[in-house]
Amino acid sequence: TRRSSDLRIGDAFRQRGIAVPQVLVSQWCRARDTAALMALFTLVVIGRLLFSKGPIGYDAWSAIFSAQWMKVLTFSVIVALIYHIWVGVRDIWMDYVTSAVWLRLCLQVFSIVWLVGCAGWAIQVLWRL
Repeated sequence: TRRSSDLRIGDAFRQRGIAVPQVLVSQWCRARDTAALMALFTLVVIGRLLFSKGPIGYDAWSAIFSAQWMKVLTFSVIVALIYHIWVGVRDIWMDYVTSAVWLRLCLQVFSIVWLVGCAGWAIQVLWRL
């Protein structure tokens, strides 16, 4: 498994006296980074809602997302969310679908196609294509 492989590599580094204070390239770190971006986006949206005037209806939501910078930020967050989902789903398929490689491949391909479809849908919603 990946965990045992990582442990063997860590042991080899320690035996050779190679100090590795922090590893920042793992899938988990990328998922953590995407989660931080999504949290920041949530704070931006909450801030815009708090400073909006009048009742919060369709017009207020439309005004929040009408600025081009907000559309780009929203799409960036959607891409981060899709990557975040992919990291988790890929790990599920890799860890729990071990008996049939063809089934795992099919599930991964289906997941990728579905996530790309979600990104396409997000483009349509944001830019009304």
